Amino acid sequence: MSSTAHRIFVGGEWTAPLGPQATAEVSNPFDGSTVGRVYLASEAEAERAIQQGLIGFEKTRTLQSYDRFDILSFIANKINARKEEFAHLITAEVGKPVQTSLGEVSRAVTTFQLAAEEARRIGGEVIPLDLSTAGRNRYGVVRRFPLGIVLGISPFNFPINLVAHKVAPAIASGNAIILKPPPQAPLTSLRLAEIVEASGYPVEAFSVLPCTNDVAEKLVTDPRIKMLSFTGSPGVGWYLKSKAGKKKVLLELGGNAGVIIDATADVDDAVKKNLTASFVYSGQVCIKVQRIYVEERVFDLFKEKFLQGTKALKTGDPKNSDTLVGPVISNEAMERILSWIAEACNHGAMVLAGGGHVGRVIEPTVLVNVARESRIFFTEVFGPVVMLHKFSSIEEAVAGVNDSPFGLQAGIFSNDYRNILHAYNHLDVGAVIVNDAPTFRVDNMPYGGIKDSGFGREGLRYAIEAMTEPKMLAVGI
Repeated sequence: MSSTAHRIFVGGEWTAPLGPQATAEVSNPFDGSTVGRVYLASEAEAERAIQQGLIGFEKTRTLQSYDRFDILSFIANKINARKEEFAHLITAEVGKPVQTSLGEVSRAVTTFQLAAEEARRIGGEVIPLDLSTAGRNRYGVVRRFPLGIVLGISPFNFPINLVAHKVAPAIASGNAIILKPPPQAPLTSLRLAEIVEASGYPVEAFSVLPCTNDVAEKLVTDPRIKMLSFTGSPGVGWYLKSKAGKKKVLLELGGNAGVIIDATADVDDAVKKNLTASFVYSGQVCIKVQRIYVEERVFDLFKEKFLQGTKALKTGDPKNSDTLVGPVISNEAMERILSWIAEACNHGAMVLAGGGHVGRVIEPTVLVNVARESRIFFTEVFGPVVMLHKFSSIEEAVAGVNDSPFGLQAGIFSNDYRNILHAYNHLDVGAVIVNDAPTFRVDNMPYGGIKDSGFGREGLRYAIEAMTEPKMLAVGI
């Protein structure tokens, strides 16, 4: 691997910082090998990105629907043509099992395709104004207009698809965008910039700025940037919102996802789906299953089958095609997860499976009898750990899932429509998934949560609405 740092993309130019040239190393989480180095943008590059973004916005705001459709379709097709390349880069940067990386790249293709279609449907409405004599012979037209520069900040766990959920709706709606990629996976975003550069999108309107948190905060506070779209940890997200001033803010901040399995559920199906949802990519997914509430009549059966499945999961090198559970992202993450398991045990929890680790690969871990005072009970573990709880009524199960500061998505496995409707009506979450785990997501869904999980919704049409403002035209005839 070359020791030369990768240049960054600032308003259409591949450049190195003008002042002191700080760099950052990207390391493979599984074996510690160096994947590459990148330059870090300074305040000068951030200012250049904003200035160029303002110039670019004057071009993007006049793009026709067919222009934006063609640009987004081009990006989707080029990502698809380089699917293997992107997948192996993601696996190297963040340790995601390669089959899961391939799935993520396919989703990113879909995200850009959906954005292309939505670019054709950003319409408006005609509204009557003759509701009183003052509106005689008048009608109103409402259209949506782009905001300006959008700042997108994305996390490491989906280095291309969560980036796509910032970039694609920004392009579809005619905005400029500055992207701060995750420090663990900047190379994937820079690879995407190569495709955007060739797409016909005004290059001044797009920047990818690997940078320190201090530089990112200056972008957040700059009034020339009109919207912040942030996906990441709650602490950082709420802090940045407090600094964002008058700009629009969309936050997706993670969860502590719960699943309800009642006595009418297909137990084998629930086991299969929740095994994957609990442990895939070492649980580093914000809608991964962390708490499973099982009705007492089928609790022992579910537990037995779930433990059998847990112990059979393939762990280890993420480059192997059959690996489901690879490394967590860092030593700090590993130490935190293991300490939370130990703390839960000190408060009376029992480890039914897992609990150990080899390097950064933590064994898929199943806990029971977890006390409420344990951090793992309430806080997002972001690791391959799941808790089993027993319940006797649907009301008890719903109350258990709601006993959390988070509210992103939840699942219910049931063939009793009354339980399904009760869960839908009473769970405090952004989405209830029936007969599947809360990890279920299709990229056109309105995706987001309540409470500490953030506010606003991603999903292409919903993100486009957030990135635009309605403007009224009143016409007299």
